[in-house]
Order: sequence, then C-alpha cells, then structure tokens
Amino acid sequence: MTHLRTPRRAAVSMTVTALALTGLSTTANTDAGQAVAGTRRAAVVAGDTVRTDAGPVRGTRSGAYRIFHGIPYAGAPEGRHRWAPPQPVRPWKGVRDATEPGPLCPQVPSPYAQVSSTEEDCLVLNVTTPPPSAARQAAPAPVLVWIHGDGSVGGGAFFDGRRLAGRGLVVVTVNYRLGVFGGLALPGLEGAGAFGLQDQQAALAWVRHNARAFGGDPGNVTVAGVSFGASAVAAHLTSPGSRGLFHHAVMASGEAMMDMPAGAMGPGVPGYPWYVWRTGREMEDITTEMTSSLGCRSDRPERTLACLRALPVKTILEVPYIMNAFQAFGYGNATLPELPPTALRAGRFHHVPVLSGATRDEHRVFVGMTYDAVGNPFTEADYDDALRTAFGANRATRVRAEYPSTAFPSPGLAWATVITDRMWARGTQAQHTALARHVPLYAYEFADRDAPMYLPLPGEFDFGAFHAGDTPYLFEDEAAEPLFTPAQRRLSATMAGYWAAFARTGEPRGAGLPPWLPHRPAASGRPYTQSLSPERIGPVDYHREHNLGFWSRLP
Repeated sequence: MTHLRTPRRAAVSMTVTALALTGLSTTANTDAGQAVAGTRRAAVVAGDTVRTDAGPVRGTRSGAYRIFHGIPYAGAPEGRHRWAPPQPVRPWKGVRDATEPGPLCPQVPSPYAQVSSTEEDCLVLNVTTPPPSAARQAAPAPVLVWIHGDGSVGGGAFFDGRRLAGRGLVVVTVNYRLGVFGGLALPGLEGAGAFGLQDQQAALAWVRHNARAFGGDPGNVTVAGVSFGASAVAAHLTSPGSRGLFHHAVMASGEAMMDMPAGAMGPGVPGYPWYVWRTGREMEDITTEMTSSLGCRSDRPERTLACLRALPVKTILEVPYIMNAFQAFGYGNATLPELPPTALRAGRFHHVPVLSGATRDEHRVFVGMTYDAVGNPFTEADYDDALRTAFGANRATRVRAEYPSTAFPSPGLAWATVITDRMWARGTQAQHTALARHVPLYAYEFADRDAPMYLPLPGEFDFGAFHAGDTPYLFEDEAAEPLFTPAQRRLSATMAGYWAAFARTGEPRGAGLPPWLPHRPAASGRPYTQSLSPERIGPVDYHREHNLGFWSRLP
C-alpha cells in the first residue's frame, strides 16, 4: 500500500496513532475508575469449585452469581511459542485459585487507558454464571463469549458480566494476544498476522469442552464483540477454524465492511481501502518497519524470528507505536484465507443469526479526542482542509454544500457527522446488506445522545451517542451507572433483555420487549433497523438519517 512507502515510518506512525482510538470501551472504562469485573469485595464470599478439563478451579460468589477469574484456556505464548499458534493448557494438580483477575496480555498505556503489562502467560478467560432464579433449571444456560475491543490494550476482566448473567446467560470474557504479539508476520511463519484470532478460537474451543461444568450449553454459544472485537467476530464468521464453535453472532460498532478516507482519523493519516484488513504482505511490511530498530533484521526470516523471540517483552514494547501498528488482521492465510468483505458479500461464511449495529454518532469521540475535548478547537479552516484531504477539491465542495458548518453547533460536529455517515454508517449498512441476504439479521442503532462519557477528557464537547457508548448498558459499569437516569436504566434493562433473548433463541424477542423485526433488504421500503434510546425504542430510517443516498451518488 502507498502509505508504507516513503516516508514509511512517518506514515505508519501517524496511522497507528489514530487507529489506537478504536475499541474505546476496553480499558477506557478502567481509566475512568471502574472496577475490574467481580472485584467488589463487599459482596464476595467463599465460592464453588468447578472441574475443567485441565483441573479444578475455585471461584467466588457475588450475591447469587458465581464468578471465576483467570482460567487458562491455552498455554503461555512465550519463548518458542511466542508468535506461534496457541498451545494446549498444561493440566494442574490441586484446586486452582480463580478468585482474582489473571494477568493482562502485554500492552502499554494509552492516553485513554493507563494500564500496562509485560506478562505473556495471559491467555485466560473469566466466567460469570447466572443466579439460580435466572437460569432455566430444565436445560443448560446459553453461553455468551465476549471479545473486547481495541487491538492494543484491554482484557476480558474489565467487563463485568453480571447484568447479562442475570438474564440467564453464562458470560465468558476473554484475553487474547494484542498488537505486535497478535499480529506480527514474517514469510513462512505459521499463523502470521492472525495469532489474536487463533487465541479467540482456542477460547471458543475451551467453551465447547467446558461450558457444561459451569451450567452452560456448548450447543448454544453466541460470540459477541465491540469495535475491534466486533471485527474479530466478522473474521470468525469467515474463518474455517471457527466453524461449529458458535451459533449466533453479535457485532457492536464493527468495521468489517468499512474503509477509511484520508484524514478521517486525524491530520496526515492516509486512507485505507479497508479499516481492519491487511494482506499478508502488508502485515510483513509493517513487521519489518516496526521491528527494524530491535537489531533483528536478517535475510533469513527464521533468524529474525529467533532473535525477536529472545527479546524481553519490555524491550519490544519500548518501540514507539509497535502495539498500535498491528490493530489489523492479516488475511490470505489458513486462519483467514479470504478478504472477509468479499466472503460476506458472496455468502461464504458460517450461516448463523446475527445481531449487529452501530451508534448514532460514532465519529464524535474521535474528533473530540483529537480536537475540541483536548483544548484544540476544530476550526472552519480545519473543516475545509479535512474535506479536501478526504474527498478531493471537487467532491469536497459537494460535501460542504450537503453538510454546511452553519447547520451544526461547531465545525467539529459537522466533520464528525460527515465521517459518521460516510465511513461508519455506510460501512455498517454494507455489512447488514451483505449478511441479511443469507442469514437472519437484526440491525440496531444505539441513539442515546446523553450516554455517560467515561473517558478522562478535559474539554467540553458534545459526544452524543459515541463509539462504544452502549457497552456500559450491557455490562455492569461502576463509573457510568451512577450517572444513568431512570430512563437510561430502563434502556439498559431492555438492551440486556434483547441480547439475552438473542443468545437464547437467535431472535431478540421476549415478554415485555418492544417488537424488533429482522433486517430484510428485499422487503418493500427501507430495511428494518431498531433505534435504541431512552426516549424511544422502535424503527428508524437508518438510510435517511445518515444521508446514505447522497453518499451512494457521490463518485
């Protein structure tokens, strides 16, 4: 790709800095003071012991819930297993303590998530089981496996599954290899560019083998994710190795069918034909660029690999942007043989029911974090420059006429709306159209424009229904919940009800839930999209709301 040519380092660095903002829900929550899942000590008493296929684990009880932390689902990816497919877990003797969160996978702090780790023995997951009153006594409970967002920070234990478990689900949240540890690629390296996806497949296989021990049904598994995690779900829909490991899929603010106009993620950031997909060669080029300062360059890839495997984690993490540079998935390999958008359009994917959607104001958080909310106002001149960079001079004139800054409270909100509509909504609608031709699809738009902002940002900005702002409505969240209004609490309860019903039956329908029709492109009128807001739950004309007719006409 052109962005990897001269000046390659500058282009890669600027791009990955912007991409680091995707999947904000992961550890931004922690940075805002939220507790790690299940660590509210006042409610925790001695828990039960469950036998997994590698040995027994002892968890805790939090009220009526059982919570198990840090259960290994694969061996430590270190030494010769660094940048190798996940290895089997070594069985343990005695009862393993599962009362504390396991280690995070290697990562460095970001401006919105001040967490770090150098621990490679991190392929662990967490399980929350439903209280007896919420579980169906006659049958095992449905299982929901959560893949967190972002590709360079985060961990499964940051997501407290009790709200969904309270609806009768066994909730599993997963750690997987991040950044360079999940995406490094060298010629001839097995699994290159897709180690994070392979970890997730190993976790899903663990669920298949162990769900019953926790009261779950291995024949009724939903894989779900947000942002980068939702894109991973799209990858699993098309990956041969994921066949049979799940039966429903949920994608929140996913980027599977999304491109990126130049400058959309910040000044100087080049455009991409696909936001999260890279060819094997592109992943190899990124690897060469990002590891060149580590003293491991060689004409023989096996020597380069051996040198990199011998380096301490801390040394690798000191390379600027090395984690952010790998927030993409490589395709053209055994894990991901085909470009996922091509496979989705052609129907070459695992045909399971899908629940998928986005937020109404996806891009506002990225504009706010780059400009107004950090004391750097986005001006009229910035708007003109951004439009010309993204669309060229002629098309920029047409876009400005369609989105005049005078129609918005600020130029920053005008630009955020342009990119929300052009990049996020256009990509989301393309994804829904492709999927709905082959499987039951339930589309939604999270539209609470007063959703609590959990990022530590100093300036004033109207974030609206921002990217990943719906995550605290599904997972227990100690920072956001005190800010919920009664209407937002009702919305949270309804959303949890929808998600639990979908995990149980493949349809978001149930007693007391407003009707939600499937998204059928061939039906008369607009395909159905459910708006989710405190004021109203019901159909929205997503095509009209995001001006998709204009964007389809713009050459």
